[in-house]
Amino acid sequence: MTEPTTTAGAPEPERRARRTHRRVGLSARLAARCASRLATAAGDDRGDVPGWVLVTLMTAALVAGIWALAGEALEGLFEDAIAMVTNR
Repeated sequence: MTEPTTTAGAPEPERRARRTHRRVGLSARLAARCASRLATAAGDDRGDVPGWVLVTLMTAALVAGIWALAGEALEGLFEDAIAMVTNR
C-alpha cells in the first residue's frame, strides 16, 4: 500500500513533519529575538535619570509650592488640631 501524496509529491506525514519543524523553528527564533531585545533593553538605562529621582524632585516641588501658597493657613490648621488634642 502506498502513502497518500500531495500535489507537491511528498508523503503527507513528511509534509506535516516539515510544517511542525518550521513552526518550532519560527517559535525558537522569535523567543531568541525577544530574549535578546529584553537583555539589550535592560542594559540601556545607563545615563538616564531613574524614575524615583524624578518622582522625589516633583514631590519636593509640589510640597514647596503648596507651602508657599498656603503656609499660613496650614500652620493655623496644625495649631488648632494640636490645641484640640492637648486641650489648651
